[in-house]
Amino acid sequence: MNGRRIGLAALGLASLTIYLFVAVVGYRLVASLWASRPSPATLALVVSTTAVVLGLVSYWTGTTRLKRSLDAVVLPRSRAPSVYERLERLVARMEVGTPTLLIARLPVPNAFAIGGLGSAIVVDRRLFGILSTEEMEALLAHELAHLEGRDALVQTLAYSLTQSLVGLVGLLVFPVVVLLGGIARAVAMLRGDPASWSRSWLGRTQRTALQAVAVLGLGVTLLVFAYSRRREWAADDRAVEVTGNPLALARALRKIERASTPRLGPLTPLYVHGDDDGALSRLLSTHPPMDDRVARLVERAERPLPRRFRRP
Repeated sequence: MNGRRIGLAALGLASLTIYLFVAVVGYRLVASLWASRPSPATLALVVSTTAVVLGLVSYWTGTTRLKRSLDAVVLPRSRAPSVYERLERLVARMEVGTPTLLIARLPVPNAFAIGGLGSAIVVDRRLFGILSTEEMEALLAHELAHLEGRDALVQTLAYSLTQSLVGLVGLLVFPVVVLLGGIARAVAMLRGDPASWSRSWLGRTQRTALQAVAVLGLGVTLLVFAYSRRREWAADDRAVEVTGNPLALARALRKIERASTPRLGPLTPLYVHGDDDGALSRLLSTHPPMDDRVARLVERAERPLPRRFRRP
């Protein structure tokens, strides 16, 4: 028994030495950075510029990888002349270049826009058999609105900037977290009960610090998701503005939802297909609930249309 206590004590002292060394190195690194820190304006400029550059690199490489991963082909104009005519009319009404229209076999019937060099709209093949021409036009207007607002780019840059802030906070608390954890583990070993370190006040303080950084990261993620949901609402509004047909977009969204939901008959309630509208699901979703979007579009249809959209 005494031999085990002596071994644990020696291990605790060695562990404490290592953790102290790491903490001191981390502290000196942070201290040196702080001592040579530029003015707050310069620091903010450096951090924001770095975040923007990293965000741009992530955006361009991400869109390039996405295009390469898709088994998509250009939709010939001869195959869908009416769709191309409506797409060109939409582009003429919006501040956006004409994207390439691609068709692919996606996991579920859907459509999405790809920005970057050579913007494109990818449409699942099945949508051409599901949607009417007016509904397809409304869906294209929605995707063009995302391209017009550069939503994916802005979202990527915002995420990069906020993640840089979280990383900076993590760097500042790193020496403290290492030191607290090392002392807690070493003391627990010296007492002969290594597992008790997490129950000590030092262990709890370390856990609290780590949780604070994690909560900050989660908050950043939730903000990005909230921004994404706002842009979906804005894209719906912009599509209605340029088409004057909110019901067409509402029908398109509902048809896509039905086509994406498994039809299992009596087994449907037992199948998980992502239509949970609970509070947590809403917070972690990049899109607003479909029912809310459709209801909002139906409400828009009940308002008088601007004169330029009234049919003769």
